[in-house]
Amino acid sequence: MSSTPSLIDLHGVTKAYQTEAGPFLALKDIHLHVTEGEFVAIVGKSGSGKTTLINMITGLDRPTEGEIRVGGAQVESLSENRLAEWRGRTIGVVFQFFQLLPTLTALENVMLPMDFCATPPFGERRVRALELLTLMEIEDHAHKLPSALSGGQQQRVAIARALATDPPILAADEPTGNLDSKTAAAVFSLFDRLVSMGKTILMVTHDPDLARRANRQLHIADGVIVDDVNGNGGGK
Repeated sequence: MSSTPSLIDLHGVTKAYQTEAGPFLALKDIHLHVTEGEFVAIVGKSGSGKTTLINMITGLDRPTEGEIRVGGAQVESLSENRLAEWRGRTIGVVFQFFQLLPTLTALENVMLPMDFCATPPFGERRVRALELLTLMEIEDHAHKLPSALSGGQQQRVAIARALATDPPILAADEPTGNLDSKTAAAVFSLFDRLVSMGKTILMVTHDPDLARRANRQLHIADGVIVDDVNGNGGGK
């Protein structure tokens, strides 16, 4: 294990859901450490616990047992109001279905988290949003509504929005699931560039070829991390 301090720490994290058949364990005693600047691909079959793990780390769901520390905050102990503020400054979330507001332009969608978190200063927000759209190579479409954009273009806007408040972590749940292979590869290359700029990325994916390009792969089965390897096949 690296001696570099962890940015993300999970200790004994278990998540149980109540079903008609009784409790279902989506995660079972997960221990995980992720350091700054890692690009981690989370892979596994449907229902294996991948999305539940991301939801634990982003605070979108809470563990039944265990502790989650992200960026120095004890996530499971935060109130709902404090959690929303913490998430806005710490983790940018990218979804499979983009989740752009249909009545706002690409530029306005990117500015929305800045308004919510009141950062950066009001006069700088439009400039930053345009810079992020330029980074995502989508600046020519800044004033278009999502309905006028292709799926790949919408995902680029969604990534720009996730970066709006300059969070250290980007969490992406199947970000290429609705994209063709060429567009998916382009989105992955954008993630690669963000890692080179110092971001830490957690990406859930069903695509084994994309997963192998990350510098670390977590394989989950039945709520358990069964393998943890670096991108060239070595142990982690």
